[in-house]
Amino acid sequence: MGKSAQGTTEKGASGDGTQSASGASVKRKRAKPDKRQGSNKMSAEERLRFGLLSAQLTLAQQADRAVLVLVAGHAATGKGELINQLNHWLENRLTEVHALAPGDEERCRPYWWRFWHRLPTRGRLGVFVHGWVGDAVLARASRALGEGAYSDRIEQMRQFEAELAADGVQLVKLWLQIDAESQRRRLEMLAADPATRWQVTEDKWRRHAQHGLLDELARDLRKRTHRRHSPWIELDASSGDSLLPQVATLLENVMTTPPPALEAESSPALEAVQPPTLAALVQREAPERLKKRDYVERLSESQARLAELARSAARQRVPLVVMFEGHDAAGKGGGIHRLTSALDARLYQVHQIAAPTEEELLHPWQWRFWQRLPRDGRVAVFDRSWYGRVLVERVEGLAVEDDWRRGYEEIRQFEARLLEHGAVVVKLFLAIDKDEQLARFEARAATPHKRHKLTDEDWRNRERWDDYQQAIDEMFSQTHVPGAEWTLIDANDKRRARLEVIQEVSRRLAARLPLA
Repeated sequence: MGKSAQGTTEKGASGDGTQSASGASVKRKRAKPDKRQGSNKMSAEERLRFGLLSAQLTLAQQADRAVLVLVAGHAATGKGELINQLNHWLENRLTEVHALAPGDEERCRPYWWRFWHRLPTRGRLGVFVHGWVGDAVLARASRALGEGAYSDRIEQMRQFEAELAADGVQLVKLWLQIDAESQRRRLEMLAADPATRWQVTEDKWRRHAQHGLLDELARDLRKRTHRRHSPWIELDASSGDSLLPQVATLLENVMTTPPPALEAESSPALEAVQPPTLAALVQREAPERLKKRDYVERLSESQARLAELARSAARQRVPLVVMFEGHDAAGKGGGIHRLTSALDARLYQVHQIAAPTEEELLHPWQWRFWQRLPRDGRVAVFDRSWYGRVLVERVEGLAVEDDWRRGYEEIRQFEARLLEHGAVVVKLFLAIDKDEQLARFEARAATPHKRHKLTDEDWRNRERWDDYQQAIDEMFSQTHVPGAEWTLIDANDKRRARLEVIQEVSRRLAARLPLA
C-alpha cells in the first residue's frame, strides 16, 4: 500500500484500524477526504488553462492552419508580462515568440522579410510583439515615415494580412490600451521598484509624452486595417489587472472555431505599360543564327561588362534578383551558366524551384521565395520562380482558380517590396516555338549525358502547349509593370539568347548604377 496524508494504513482484524508508531492497532473514525487534495474539481483558472492547452494540441494535430498573434499597444501596458504568462500556459514547444529588434539580417533585406521569415508553420502558434503595427505608428510619430509613406505602409499591411488569411495563417491582433494618467502612474511605480526599474527607459517616457499623438495614430490605423479575417481586439490595461484570462479565452475560441471568410481587398489599377506577347515574337523576322566565332567573342565582352557592373552593385550594396522562366528546353540552364560565369561565386546563389517540400507546404506559398531573397549587394538567380503559381499550378490544376487569380496581385506586391528596397529585378522569359522544342527533346533523348534532362512531365506539358501559351500571355499582361518589366527572349537560337540574357541584366544594372 502507498502512503497517504493520514499515515500508513494496514488491514487488520478490526477492519478499519490504523497502526500507531508502536505498532499497536488503534480504533478511530475514518478520516474525511481533504477537499484540497485528490479532488477532481478544477478551479476556474485550471479549466481555462486546460481548455487553452487542449485547443493548442488539437491545432497541432490537425495542422490545417497556423495562428499568429500580434500584441501591440501603448507603453507600460504589461505586454511582456502577458506574453510570459501566456507562454507558460501554452505548450512552448509549439509556440514561437518574436520581439523583433532589427539587426543586420533585417536591414539588408526588404522590410517585410523579417515577418515572412518567421511565420509559424501550420499547427503552430506564433506571437509577434510590437510587429509591423508598432513599427508604423512609432515611425509616423517620429516623422521617419511621411504621410504618403505611412499610407503606403498601411496598404501593405492590409495586403500582407490578406495574403496570410488566404493561405492558412489566422491572425489575432491585440491592442493593449491605457489612458495617459494610468500610464504615468504605472511608469512611476515600475521606476520606484529596483526589480523593475530597468523596464523604464527614456524611450518609454518619450512614448508617454507622445501618448495623445500615438493614441490618435493607433486608432486611425486600427480602423483602416480592421477586417473580418484580421479584426482588432482592444484590451483595457489601465487597471493593471491581468489580461491573461481574456486572452486565453480568446485564443481558445480562435483555435477551436473555423477561421472567418476572407474579405476581398481592392487591387490598385495597373500602370499602363504595353506587355510583350508570344504572338508578337512569332511575327518577328528571325535573325540569322549567330556563328560560333562571333558568339565566343561577343560572349567574352558581354561577360566582362557584367562582371564590372556586378562588382559595382556589390560595392554599392544593391541587391540583384534575376528570374528565369520559359518553355521547356528553351535553354534556361545554359543562360544561367553563362550569366553566373561572369559573377564572383561568393556573391550569388542559384535557386532551382521545383515542387514545394513538406516544410514549404506548411507555410503560405510565397514563404519559400521570401526565404531566398539576397542580402544587399548579393545576387539571387531563380531557375523557375513564384510565377509557377500562374503557370504550371494554373494549367495543371494544382491551384484552384481563386488562388491563382489572386496570385497576380500577390506577385505584384511581392515584387513591389523588392523594388522599394532598392533591388534590381530582372524577369526573363525564354521562348521557343513548338517545332524547335520537339527537335531539342529528340536531341536530348538521343544524347546519353543529356537524357536526364528529359522527363515524362516535359512530354505531358507539351500536350498542353496552347493552354500554356494562353497562361503565359495573361501572366505578361498582369505582371508587366514599371521596374519589374518582362523581357521576352527569342531562344530558338541558343547563342543569341545567351547573349541577350547577359546584355539585359547588364542594361538593367547600368540603369540602376549610372556612375558604374
